[in-house]
Amino acid sequence: MGVLTLLTDFGLTDTYVGVMKGAIAQINPTLTVIDLTHQIPPQDIAAARFHLMTAYPYFPADTVHVAVVDPGVGGQRRAIALQLSDGYLVGPDNGLFGGVLEHRPVLAAVELSHPAYWRVPSPSATFHGRDVFAPVGAHLASGVALAELGRAIAPDSLIQFDLPPWNREGQVLTGHVQAIDHFGNAITTIPGSAVLGYIWNLRVGVAASLAEQYGPIPGCKTYADSARGSLLALIGSHGYVEIACNQGNAQQQLGLAVGDAVQVVLG
Repeated sequence: MGVLTLLTDFGLTDTYVGVMKGAIAQINPTLTVIDLTHQIPPQDIAAARFHLMTAYPYFPADTVHVAVVDPGVGGQRRAIALQLSDGYLVGPDNGLFGGVLEHRPVLAAVELSHPAYWRVPSPSATFHGRDVFAPVGAHLASGVALAELGRAIAPDSLIQFDLPPWNREGQVLTGHVQAIDHFGNAITTIPGSAVLGYIWNLRVGVAASLAEQYGPIPGCKTYADSARGSLLALIGSHGYVEIACNQGNAQQQLGLAVGDAVQVVLG
């Protein structure tokens, strides 16, 4: 029995997610369908990229991941499916797969050009999740070969959505906020492995006044290492340095946004 995951920005108020699952069940009701999240902020490709990247390693080999955050639906962007060494990705070619692909090469890629594997030959211009991606994912998870789903495309032609890379100069690590979670924790691009074994502090680089106001934010091991309401930095469960507030919301307190610069100073 195959495993298929869903990640969207559809929310849970409307029937969109349920309808996608219905389209999957029409093809193979025995598939295991797991919701990663449907609470990605609308059209937020950066958030989708991060959450898919951090969820991907926790699934069995050959899992099919259908991700639909698709502001270009109905336009010129390609609908694609990718084969990796340990799974598959299905969704729009708009960069949301870039986080996963930083860690895994693409073995084969196709543009979804074979309507026999869509729900209908003429899909809705606004709901490819229902009419293209969910059905294709169901066929793929049921054993249809990737090559049957469409024409081959070059992996290096895939759209990239790249945040600036983190870097180190001496004892200073510079990175950027790559995601903000439900708790208001700002997750940076700096890997936790870069600060292990050091005493370290973090400074936000959004504006000089902000950095001066809050000063160095101490690097800690757990949230409880700081007083309630205090800012701290730590290595999150995803493996990246994040900025948090003990029982508070760091994003609201600091006004942080995806792409904002941060610096870690190693002691």
